[in-house]
Amino acid sequence: LHLLPVSPVPTTFARFGRFGSPYAVQHLTAIDPALVEFDKRTNGVDQFRELAYAVHARGARLMLDLVINHTGWGSVEWEEHPEWFVKKADGEYESPGAWDVVWEDLVEMDQRHVALWDYLADVFLTWCRRGVDGFRCDAGYKVPPHVWQFITAKVRGEFPDTVFLLEGLGGPWEATDACLSEGGMQWAYSELFQNHGAQGIGGYLDHHLRASAYAGTLVHYSETHDNSRLAANGGIPGEPVTTDGRRWSLFRNRLCALTSIGGGYGFTCGVEWCATEQINVHSSRGLSWGSPANIVAELGMLNRLLVGHPCFHGGARLERISPPGSPVYALRRDSEDGANRCLVLVNTDFFDARTIVLPAALWTELGSPSVDLLAPGAPLAAVGGGPEVVLTLGPGVVQCLAASLVPSGLSGTALLQARLRADWGYARWGAARSTESSPDGTWQDVAAWVDRDPEGFLAASVSGGSGDGYRSVVVWRPGESSRIMLVPPGHWLLVVDTVPFRAVLAGAGSGPGRHAGSIATAAGHVAAFAPGISPGDATLAVERYDGAGLPVTAALRFLGPGPLTGSTPQANPPGDSLVLLTNGLGGMARLAVDLGRIRSKYDCLLGANLHASVPVDRHIFAKRVRAWVNADGFISPLDASNLVDFESGPPAHWRFIANAGDGRSVEVHLVADMLEGENATVLAFSRP
Repeated sequence: LHLLPVSPVPTTFARFGRFGSPYAVQHLTAIDPALVEFDKRTNGVDQFRELAYAVHARGARLMLDLVINHTGWGSVEWEEHPEWFVKKADGEYESPGAWDVVWEDLVEMDQRHVALWDYLADVFLTWCRRGVDGFRCDAGYKVPPHVWQFITAKVRGEFPDTVFLLEGLGGPWEATDACLSEGGMQWAYSELFQNHGAQGIGGYLDHHLRASAYAGTLVHYSETHDNSRLAANGGIPGEPVTTDGRRWSLFRNRLCALTSIGGGYGFTCGVEWCATEQINVHSSRGLSWGSPANIVAELGMLNRLLVGHPCFHGGARLERISPPGSPVYALRRDSEDGANRCLVLVNTDFFDARTIVLPAALWTELGSPSVDLLAPGAPLAAVGGGPEVVLTLGPGVVQCLAASLVPSGLSGTALLQARLRADWGYARWGAARSTESSPDGTWQDVAAWVDRDPEGFLAASVSGGSGDGYRSVVVWRPGESSRIMLVPPGHWLLVVDTVPFRAVLAGAGSGPGRHAGSIATAAGHVAAFAPGISPGDATLAVERYDGAGLPVTAALRFLGPGPLTGSTPQANPPGDSLVLLTNGLGGMARLAVDLGRIRSKYDCLLGANLHASVPVDRHIFAKRVRAWVNADGFISPLDASNLVDFESGPPAHWRFIANAGDGRSVEVHLVADMLEGENATVLAFSRP
């Protein structure tokens, strides 16, 4: 769901048009009161968060139009920091523009100020914290790539999955290329919507394939709010109207969707209802909601095809197979695994039927496609025989041909979920290792492993093994929100829930916050935070998409390595040091290195959590151990006063030197361990 700017617009001062433009922003992080329903319990930010929650609860994403090239006259930024805005030689502030049009209701920002970059990056972060997943960057080509590089890096440091869509319309390709390749943006507007006819469409799509392969995905918007409505134009711009606008709109939307890369396709609100009034940002125009002349069903079919068919997913190989200038544009689409193929055919002539001739060998290689995925029951006008296959398409007809209606292998939601698990797995493996290594097997193998055992996968990412041994993973569930969860160094924090969620980890070494969205697995919905967080207390906030909308918060404590970890002997360890022995069943021995000392109700020789599934207070069976050595009648306590070495183990190993009189001494060793699989602590003394 992609929104235009929602910030306040001019009301009196420098207001243009009936309402003032949403691009004449008065404050980059405020919300226009006109968009807020009066409610004594909530403010505008609360209601925006409610919108974001509702979008996320439906498995969707929220994109916001955010402009940082300019503001409106009288904006807070202009009033408080006039030095951040461009002035002409005569001292007059500059208004931006494009296409030989000056936008007089706007004042242009001066991107030479480093302090402005920090401010703008914080603006993006503010909206991310309110639930925005991506941004359309209006007039983004007017902002230097090095500024975008700073902003995108700072935002992704906290929100790594944020999408930046460049609005580069009106600027040169070089500027778009620089913003994508140097500025850190991933998407940019395609200009297919303003190309027509065989040469225009074919030539631009050739550029689209080349540019998207090395720079970033060019997204086909069938119509933008800056252009005339498709449904208002019954034919090709500049030529006589010979057909209805609904058919023209359907033709252009199918063209944009079926030639998109990785599903990079969108449309302006109202396209689905064949609205004819062009959107004007200074006024109010109808969107024709509920119009009987609509393409709602057709757009639904297109979206299901893009979402569910492997030939339209990322990694699919696209190849134009029609010759230059051909009135029928032909695009071959092969799924990443090569198991499925589609043939997209577009008759760019909107007035006459046209034919295309394909080699019979190519037709056979494509599986002799006989099903139009846009109209499964419609017969194909194909004539075979000999070395060629001739296909005829009616005026403005678009087809998507395949060998069968149902693709081979994974498709639909199952394919989406598998790709998501694989992407999740590769990203976490890299985060744990900080190297170029990746888990063994195909992406399907990684997806299956993550689905089957996400905890084991994370453990293996640290150890490099199968994840079946000791697992350096701490698992948190909402039922454990009432206690402080301890996270040892080098451990993953895995959040598991029964419903989809988003989690934020704040405090300790997480900086301003770390954010993670859940994915679905057989073990539940999971999200993970990588090892390496500095010691300290932190807060975990989980936004659960269960319909109730009530967040769950919990306290965590990230532990440091401490002075007594590992098996290296420690000379004269601090008196407050502890050794903790466990058996994997909830049993523990928590002993002071200063043997016999008790400082906490949890100190014990033997304690155990006797509940089978959840943490409870431990039962203490044996509180302390005290020991003395009798050396030739000289009795000495075994404690910190005569401790010379200690190894934390396990097993824990103390070495004492005790007085035996006449300048003599004896050496005493104490070893403590827990029996694995049993609630028992074993002590062994020896005098070597």
